[in-house]
Amino acid sequence: MFAIILLIIILALCGYGFSRIDCHVYLWFLDRFFMGPTYTAHLRGQVVWITGASSGIGEYIAYEFAKRGANLVLSGTNQSRLDAVKSKCVELNPSLGVNDVLVVQFDISDYIRHRACLERVIAHFQRIDILVNNAGRSQRAAFEDIDIKVDEDMFRVNVFGPISLTRAVVNHWKQTNYKGQVVVTSSVAGILPAPYSCTYSASKFALHGYFETLRIEAYQYCKVTILCPGPVFSRILETAYTDQPGIQANRTHSPDAKRMSTERCASLCLTAIVNRVNVAWISIQPVLASCYLAQYCPSLLVLIFTKFMSEEKLKAIREGE
Repeated sequence: MFAIILLIIILALCGYGFSRIDCHVYLWFLDRFFMGPTYTAHLRGQVVWITGASSGIGEYIAYEFAKRGANLVLSGTNQSRLDAVKSKCVELNPSLGVNDVLVVQFDISDYIRHRACLERVIAHFQRIDILVNNAGRSQRAAFEDIDIKVDEDMFRVNVFGPISLTRAVVNHWKQTNYKGQVVVTSSVAGILPAPYSCTYSASKFALHGYFETLRIEAYQYCKVTILCPGPVFSRILETAYTDQPGIQANRTHSPDAKRMSTERCASLCLTAIVNRVNVAWISIQPVLASCYLAQYCPSLLVLIFTKFMSEEKLKAIREGE
């Protein structure tokens, strides 16, 4: 009887502890014990290229690297915001000069420009150590209402753009016999289905297929880290796709939404990058628990979603409400 009671207590404590973490257990352990100055000192002077760096997760990942003395390449579509992020990076670390942070403005879906952008980065820094593919857009729409042009546009931005840029960088590493690290911002929507964001979810699932394959094919000159954030405070809803081409959601998060702070998300992203984690789940509950269900009990997850949750509840969880 004592053994049974002890087992119940242990399980209860484990359940309580799990309910309070905001990333998968391995990443939590690394963040707690392997992110001191000793483990991040190698970042000083490394060249880190971040797309989608003008706001949100990409912006704050740039700040995390800047604090540790990395040289940065900031890319996105909004020149003024990129310039503002550059100024903040230099402000955060006095050891960084204006020439240590390069702004390369371009649209990730403009594949033709990728080679020229790469050549500009190499001309400035002579190398790239880490490529962070963070550019992307979200979506809010019901499956049956989506115009096929929306699917095409979203895959150009979320999938084909990052793949095109990564191929250019990986080929450069291969030709110069240099080993780098590719990071891609996927989403928990690439682990479990995101109701009423099906094209977005499909694009993130596609990223896993591409980059998991790259991990195996290019292991001799490329390490791959896939980041999977859940609901995070950002500007992503402003430019989110809807069901019709050219129409954006133009929404903002409620201040009371149940979302992770951008700073905390970026900090955990850095932990995953520094420790070269293969796939990092980063989310508050209950979304994190849903990732475990999707991975280990997918039928149970579908049952819960379809039998015990209304459309309104699913949308509320999707928005962190």
